[in-house]
Amino acid sequence: MTITKKFRAFLGLTMMLTLLSAVFITGCSDDEPNGPSADTTAPTVLSTNPINGATGMALINVTFSEAMSAATISQTSFTVKGPGTTSVGGFVTYDAENNRASFVPNDNLALATVFTATITGIAKDQSGNALASDYVWSFTTFDATIDQLPVVLESTADFAVLAGATIVSTGATFIAGDVGLSPGSAITGFPPGVIVGTNHIGDPEATQAKLFLTAAYNSAAGRSSGAVTLAGNIGGMTLPSGLYKSTSGLEISSGDLTLDAKGNTSAIWIFQIASTLVTTADRKVILSGGAKAANVYWQVGTSATLGTTTAFRGVIMADQSITMNTGASLEGRAFARTGAVTLNGNTIAKPTL
Repeated sequence: MTITKKFRAFLGLTMMLTLLSAVFITGCSDDEPNGPSADTTAPTVLSTNPINGATGMALINVTFSEAMSAATISQTSFTVKGPGTTSVGGFVTYDAENNRASFVPNDNLALATVFTATITGIAKDQSGNALASDYVWSFTTFDATIDQLPVVLESTADFAVLAGATIVSTGATFIAGDVGLSPGSAITGFPPGVIVGTNHIGDPEATQAKLFLTAAYNSAAGRSSGAVTLAGNIGGMTLPSGLYKSTSGLEISSGDLTLDAKGNTSAIWIFQIASTLVTTADRKVILSGGAKAANVYWQVGTSATLGTTTAFRGVIMADQSITMNTGASLEGRAFARTGAVTLNGNTIAKPTL
C-alpha cells in the first residue's frame, strides 16, 4: 500500500471516529440526562372531596394530576386524623381511570368534629416521582344527620318532558309520559317519535305545570341544610343520599356514578349545579341499595347535555335547555324551564314512585 492510500484510509477512519464521538456526546447531553422520554415532574393534587375548610362530607377522596403508582397509594400515604391527632381507621382504594384515591372509614365519623386528611410524599407517580411535599386539608362533619325531603312536583309529576321554547326530536324517540310546552308552540319529530301520553301545547295544563316547575326548581335551589360541596368530574364515585352543591358545573366522565341508598328506599338526592351538567358517551347513573330514580333531583343552573348512549336517572330541572344525544336514555323527567328539549333517538320514561 502506498503512503497516499495509507493516508486516505487513516483520514477516513479519523472522520468516522469524529462523527461517532459527536453522536455519543449529543446523546449524553446534560439537557436530557435520562433520555428524551424521562418523566421527572412531581405529581400534584388537583382536587379533594370535601374541599379544604368545608363543613359536611359524604366521601373522602383526592384526584391527582397524573396516573399514580397504585402500590404507593395506601393507608400509609393517605391518612385521616381526628379529633386532634387520633388516627381514623379505614382502607384506601385507587381508581386508575380517574387518578383518584379514596379513603373509606371503618366507622361513621364523629359529628361536629374537625378531621385532617394528608397525602404524604410516599405517594408516587408511575415514573417514581413523589409529591414535592405533603398535601394537607381539613373538613368538619355536620353536627347532626340531615335527611332531605322530596322536592314537591305537583302536576309536573304527570310529565316526562316539559319545556319553555320548543321540543325537537330526530329519529325513533320513545317517551312514556305526558309532554308539555309553554309558552312555546312547536313540538316536532312525532312521528316518527312516539309519545305514550298526552301532548299539552300551550294549554292550561302545560301552563300550570310550568308554574309548578318553577316552584320545584326554586325549592331545590334553595336547600342549604347539610349541603356537601362537589366539583368537576363525579364519575367513578359512590354517593350516599344527601344534598350536593357545586359552585360551577358537574360532569360524569371517565367512570359511572353510583347512588347508594344503603337499604333506605326513601333516600333523597338533590344536586345543586350552578352552571352545566354534562355526561360523556356511555356513562351511567347506577342506583343501588334501594335507590329510586324518582328520588333523585338535578337542579341545573344553565343547561344539561347527556352524551351518546348515556343511561341517566333522576329528574332534570334545567333553567335553560336539555340535549340528549343519540341513544341516551332517561329514567326520570326532562324539564327545561325557558329553553328547548332536544332529542335524538332517545328513550324517556317517568320513574316509578
